[in-house]
Amino acid sequence: MNIATPNRSKSTGHTVCPHDCPSACALDVEIGVDGRIGRVRGAAENTYTAGVICAKVARYAERLYHPDRLLSPKRRKGAKGAGDWSEISWDAALDEVAEGFLKAEQAHGAEAVWPYFYAGTMGQVQRDSIDRLRHAKRYSGFFGSICTNMAWTGYVLGTGALRGPDPREIAMADCVVIWGTNAVATQVNVMTHAVKARKERGAPIVAIDIYDSPTIKQADIGLVLKPGSDAALACAVMHVAFRDGHADRAYMARYADDPAGLEAHLESRTPEWAAAITGLSVDEIEAFAALVGRTKKTFFRLGYGFTRQRNGTVSMHAALSIATVLGSWQYEGGGAFHNNGDLYRFDKSVLTGEAYRDQDVRFLDQSQIGRVLTGDAEALRHRGPVTALLIQNTNPMNIAPEQRLVAKGFARDDLFTVVHEQFMTDTAKMADIVLPATMFVEHDDIYRGGGHSHILLGPKLVEPPETVRTNLFVIEELAKRLGVADHEGFGMSEREHIDRLTTVNGLPGYDDLLVDRWLDCQPDFRTAHYLDGFGHADGKFRFRPDWQNGRAPNRPPVSVGILGPSQALPEFPDYVELIEVADAAHPFRLATSPARNYLNSTFAETPTSRQKEGRPEVMINPADAGRLGIVDGEIVRVGNMRGDLRLHAKVTDTVKCGVLVAEGLWPNHAHLDGEGINVLTGADNVAPHGGAAVHDNRVWLERTSA
Repeated sequence: MNIATPNRSKSTGHTVCPHDCPSACALDVEIGVDGRIGRVRGAAENTYTAGVICAKVARYAERLYHPDRLLSPKRRKGAKGAGDWSEISWDAALDEVAEGFLKAEQAHGAEAVWPYFYAGTMGQVQRDSIDRLRHAKRYSGFFGSICTNMAWTGYVLGTGALRGPDPREIAMADCVVIWGTNAVATQVNVMTHAVKARKERGAPIVAIDIYDSPTIKQADIGLVLKPGSDAALACAVMHVAFRDGHADRAYMARYADDPAGLEAHLESRTPEWAAAITGLSVDEIEAFAALVGRTKKTFFRLGYGFTRQRNGTVSMHAALSIATVLGSWQYEGGGAFHNNGDLYRFDKSVLTGEAYRDQDVRFLDQSQIGRVLTGDAEALRHRGPVTALLIQNTNPMNIAPEQRLVAKGFARDDLFTVVHEQFMTDTAKMADIVLPATMFVEHDDIYRGGGHSHILLGPKLVEPPETVRTNLFVIEELAKRLGVADHEGFGMSEREHIDRLTTVNGLPGYDDLLVDRWLDCQPDFRTAHYLDGFGHADGKFRFRPDWQNGRAPNRPPVSVGILGPSQALPEFPDYVELIEVADAAHPFRLATSPARNYLNSTFAETPTSRQKEGRPEVMINPADAGRLGIVDGEIVRVGNMRGDLRLHAKVTDTVKCGVLVAEGLWPNHAHLDGEGINVLTGADNVAPHGGAAVHDNRVWLERTSA
């Protein structure tokens, strides 16, 4: 049973939300006399969290003490996916895992083993220790492409660095633009600071998205455009800025590479041109351009969602460029912010085993796991098969694109799969060995904010059930059994790793952070706003990005090279039709947007989240529904060249004609046919550095009789 260890008295513990979200909220956790956690609250003392967190994390006790939590190691007995298991001891399980990996290595070489992980925890130690085992054993490399590549690449190719104005300055803005992220559902703290600007300064909130999201409903101005058309809107806004005298020519002369070339390029990118592409009216575009043009202190909060298109890198760069044309960077409460990844000075070399990384080991693309496991030669880099997997912190059977290929790969009889998890996810169901994992309040770790500027300590607050183990434990025990435990970095505790990460570069260690809780790494105003120059060698913002050779935070290894149709990328900010354009056979564009009560596939197991979300549905505009004879609640079939599945129709004017939205990554079994929405998404690479365009899908939709 999942029973907590009693505590002597009721107390409040301090930690960090570990999940895949830029907010990395500082948390205050009630701990009862029975040793169980109670209510979870945002830390009021943290100036970014500001006491506010999302509802799903506030009720985390529901997840921690869920009756279906995995509490013992399991060995598969029957067919893969059949759900027939036997319980085994930890020692027996780890022995079998090591034996399976050694067999794979002996048959096909070390690259036959692929440690596969992602952001189920954002804790540096529990997430990244798997790389130390990878490098020590020379297992296949992991190119983590699925989430950030398009956004980070587009931003850094403009600014030269992955950082920006202090996001707390949103509260000091005279206009807040929330572009391509449903902050109400996915980054609640953005709304905290935006609403403060509206209340205290009268700042209008503008939200830009592809449907009438909860954020647009709370905004003063909502711009609902066609999926993949964001760059066209950005270009038209900059056109108006030059046309109407809002462009800050003196600023650009000092800080940008080719403002004259940009102005000439944008002469034909009129609001009329953009209206035809975006579906917005000319009046909407003109009004938005005039608002930001005359409002110097406009804060552009640029999200991830709008970059998950095949032209997403270009869209991020184009939206980012508006702040440079207007000179918004010069003002407190102005500029464009996406992520602060460059602020932190962690030394992860020992944690990840960089000293024994072999540059000749192949890298495999996370997003293309379906192709890898089904023997695609290009995905395998023209080398041998993957016959063993170690999976931590992710659920590829549910969240990876081309789900039918993924399922086919996991069903291979010759594939030995080990999953270390908290619940019996879709991926765990396909494993040969399942290992039960701790949750964040049950182990030590350290975190950093993407959406803010803090390093935060997440100390262990409660004892885990006796039969579950940390990610670090699994890596350490496998290292012993696989003969690499003598390599540097093994044998260290979480606290020792935290101290090594931080103190080498002069940051406070575990004990100091335990007292202070977090460290604010926000640079001074001039640095944050690039007033001493942007991050490129010449200090200039790039209107003309070097798509192939420019700096990018997560570019593919040299052995992989440039990805996607990079030759089609534009010289200046522009709309490029690299997306899956709707056609006669596929008249709809489908986006798989986040749900408010889920976070990727996490929280989809908790009763309250599932109750609030209802069931898997696809939103369709009433005019489209009427034309097809579809009524609200009816079962429909959606499909494309990758597959098809049935969903219930939600007829709503939340979406525009020609656009479908399916919110949330539901467990596959929650769908009518046992397959999830990622049956419809593609794994082809987005130019120039890869990534998955999961919101960019052309599909057909039809009524079905059952």
